[in-house]
Amino acid sequence: MAKSGKASSKSLFGRDLICTQEWSVEELERTLALAFEFKANRFDHPLRNCLDRKTFFMFFYNPSVRTRQSFECAATELGGHAQFLEPTSMRLKTKTTAGETIQDAANVMSRYACGIGIRTLETAVEHYGEGDELLREYAKWASVPIISMAHDKFHPCQGLADVMGMRMHGGKNLKRKKLLQVWGKGALVRSWCSVQESILINTRLGLDVTLAYPEGYDLDPEVYKWCESNAAASGGRFEIVHGLEEGYKGADFVYSRNWQSPAFYADMKKVGVDAAKKKEIEMAAKYDDWICNKEWMSRTRNAFFTHCGPVDRGAEVTDEVCDGPRSIVYDVAENRLHVQKAIMALTMASPKQG
Repeated sequence: MAKSGKASSKSLFGRDLICTQEWSVEELERTLALAFEFKANRFDHPLRNCLDRKTFFMFFYNPSVRTRQSFECAATELGGHAQFLEPTSMRLKTKTTAGETIQDAANVMSRYACGIGIRTLETAVEHYGEGDELLREYAKWASVPIISMAHDKFHPCQGLADVMGMRMHGGKNLKRKKLLQVWGKGALVRSWCSVQESILINTRLGLDVTLAYPEGYDLDPEVYKWCESNAAASGGRFEIVHGLEEGYKGADFVYSRNWQSPAFYADMKKVGVDAAKKKEIEMAAKYDDWICNKEWMSRTRNAFFTHCGPVDRGAEVTDEVCDGPRSIVYDVAENRLHVQKAIMALTMASPKQG
């Protein structure tokens, strides 16, 4: 079976999806086109049985609100089955326990399933990038696709769902439309993965992306470099600002989300997860202005509000905006189902079907 980087441009069968940066724009567009088809013909699409009797394994190192639901629905609606797995209940080798190696586990599971999804966020790893390394180690040994269901660096399924939602309301051609990706205060201590995926895929597709956050909340500098290269290639723009006025001005889409500071990983190692989270919440509480509200939205071009969920209401955004007529949060949540069906159909179904 073809693996990441080895499949032909005409087929995505067998491909891993760990970050959208590793798929061509043509491949991303093909996935989005199929997702729109699945949305329009949810239960009677020609590919509705393309995973007939096939099983998709879902590894959850971290829990989720909608990821398990959307993947299970996606597999069922394609005629297959998604099996929920918790690594802590399996005999897998870790740094502190004996068990099956990733090499052995990946090879064995490839004999059972048509694909493997893995979700592992910052609280399940010891350092930034360890989750990404885990997925890539599984991808090295597995002969079936490895799909990120969100890890410490990226969340490709969410990035595609975001784009689909914006196109539903802003039109297919969003080039040079302004997306404000803005930090919001909050009490949930969010991962970087959804935000980094958003700025990567949208600079890739030609939007003008403005990343706004208070000093001290920098993301991965390598991701910034990729965004700059993406913007140069797509004809868009990527900028980082630390002021709300500059960020909201002229925005067509606003995506307000909290994310942790770079210090979180070191603090988690020193004082534990709970104490590190408490420190992040106390630090975030100082930024009262960093909430998406009606006043800030009035500085935009009648922007749509988007969010990957779960929404921290009253912190990242007010109810008035989140429940308002320009909010697309529920459409984006629904789109997770459609894009994941497209990803599974294209990478796991028979090449003759997908």
